[in-house]
Amino acid sequence: MGRLFVITLEGSFYTCKHCRTHLALSDDTLSKSFHCRHGKAYLFDKIVNVTVGEKEERLMITGLHTVVDIFCVGCGSLVGWKYEAAHEKGQKYKEGKFILERFKVLGPDGSNYLSSQEAQVVGSDADDA
Repeated sequence: MGRLFVITLEGSFYTCKHCRTHLALSDDTLSKSFHCRHGKAYLFDKIVNVTVGEKEERLMITGLHTVVDIFCVGCGSLVGWKYEAAHEKGQKYKEGKFILERFKVLGPDGSNYLSSQEAQVVGSDADDA
């Protein structure tokens, strides 16, 4: 299989919640206003230490997109997806950008994020960001 080279980030960054492999710098966050089925999702210009799955057409709230799922190289966990193509003119800015699902990563301060389902189970208030 070959040797695995993992990039170590410096500064403030997001990590895989399972194995703590570095994934993205906080400074590379383009938007924190995206959503996925587990709650919040963040849009990034670049990320590291991931592999990609097969291209697929996925119908999302904002229309049809060609995406590839992205997986942590450290443990193989699904951490988000990459936009390969947007089929609607107003969504073209997403092409080549990455989504990290906040539920699947640890924040720069090491904090975990509960999905909306888990938050309801433990009685937390919904987050309207």
